[in-house]
Amino acid sequence: MDLQFSFIIPVYNRPEEIRELLESLLRMNYEGKYEIVIVEDGSSQPSDSVIGHYADQLSISYYQKKNTGPGDSRNFGMQRAKGNYFIVLDSDCLLPAHYLNEIEKALQNDFVHCFGGPDAAHPSFSNIQKAIDFTMTSFLTTGGIRGGSEKIGKFQPRSFNMGISKEVFEKTGGFGQIHPGEDPDLTFRIWEAGYQTRLFEKAYVYHKRRIDWGKFYKQVNKFGMVRPILNKWHPQTSKLTYWFPTLFLMGFVGSCILMLFGFYWPMLLYGAYFGAVLIASVFKTKSVTIAFLSLFSTAIQFFGYGRGFLKSTILVNFSGKEPEQLFPQLFFKR
Repeated sequence: MDLQFSFIIPVYNRPEEIRELLESLLRMNYEGKYEIVIVEDGSSQPSDSVIGHYADQLSISYYQKKNTGPGDSRNFGMQRAKGNYFIVLDSDCLLPAHYLNEIEKALQNDFVHCFGGPDAAHPSFSNIQKAIDFTMTSFLTTGGIRGGSEKIGKFQPRSFNMGISKEVFEKTGGFGQIHPGEDPDLTFRIWEAGYQTRLFEKAYVYHKRRIDWGKFYKQVNKFGMVRPILNKWHPQTSKLTYWFPTLFLMGFVGSCILMLFGFYWPMLLYGAYFGAVLIASVFKTKSVTIAFLSLFSTAIQFFGYGRGFLKSTILVNFSGKEPEQLFPQLFFKR
């Protein structure tokens, strides 16, 4: 297949992030041609002046539209892209120099219509960002890469670093209006259409994610609320492991109560778990400070996700209302 790449990047009120992302694109050592499609999703702080600075250095198409959410903005960009293979990125990502070379090599060796890549923490990130990155990617937390193998399998790409062929986009119609959760929803529909997905382990990006604890809690809480909705839409994808954060949270509360009656061993198990998180973070980040921050980010992840998942599970399954009625904040309107 003659690969023609189009980067699809939605942006909402983050011109500085776009500048940093475009700078990383300039540093790529890829020798082939590609285009960059940036879609301004109804921003009050547009990126036009930033993008104009790079117009002579990169092939950029820039569109402005009303705010309809990241999923619809990605679809908007893919509908107007000139390439036949789309690479979807979040605006808060930075690319390593080898990024596009790894994608091209992987697709030429064993073509797949949809792939996802992992993320990593850039040396310039703050300690909080590095701690959140550890929590969102470690196998000890809910953030580990599911199906983390380069072999074709049931890997669920995420839209901060995701590739999709034009054929699959036209077949599935692209992203839906739920957010977050639009990426696993699309992945499930890709599988239902008979296509496969794969992890490209070497095609990683540096993903900034949320920069403070409050924003991180809000993000993982929404992740928890979305999962029961996806389970209802795609029941064949439901897994018992999705209950783990909620059970972890309920078990912790139960352990605190048992301590009042002199039973300390359940809490010792939690202490052993967080001890393992601390050690793993020290080895990965090479920083004791970041490791202790990782304990806090892990606790936030379990509490936020577990609470959101439990609330959503009860309401989605027993309220008799549709998810759009229960959680209008999780849905954008076209």
